[in-house]
Amino acid sequence: MPRIYATPEQLTAWSGKPAPTDADRLLARASEDVDDALATALYATDSAGMPTDPAVAAAFADAVCAQVEYQLAAGTDGTGADDRWDSVSLGPLSMSGRRTTSHAPGSVDLAPRAYRALTRAGLHLGVIW
Repeated sequence: MPRIYATPEQLTAWSGKPAPTDADRLLARASEDVDDALATALYATDSAGMPTDPAVAAAFADAVCAQVEYQLAAGTDGTGADDRWDSVSLGPLSMSGRRTTSHAPGSVDLAPRAYRALTRAGLHLGVIW
């Protein structure tokens, strides 16, 4: 069972806007992004892998909400597919998309506000202990 660190209600409070109809899916994907960004971070967890420190748990929720807000503002859906192409043509149909990321495949495009929420809680991203 994947860990989901924020609720649609928390997303509404974070963004000041009603949660989108697919909020559960977006929050699940954003939670995966946070997990990936913190792959080498050390923090106390319960048996389900959820952070036990209330400040760390709040930082995770804030980071997930910031990640969803970032993806919605960028017009992405959290799949990462949007940054895999610059243009597509099929017969007379042609579409162009902007490549906004230069990160390596498999790496996380973490929202700046998500990064801040996590580092302010003392979590070190990308650090191998």
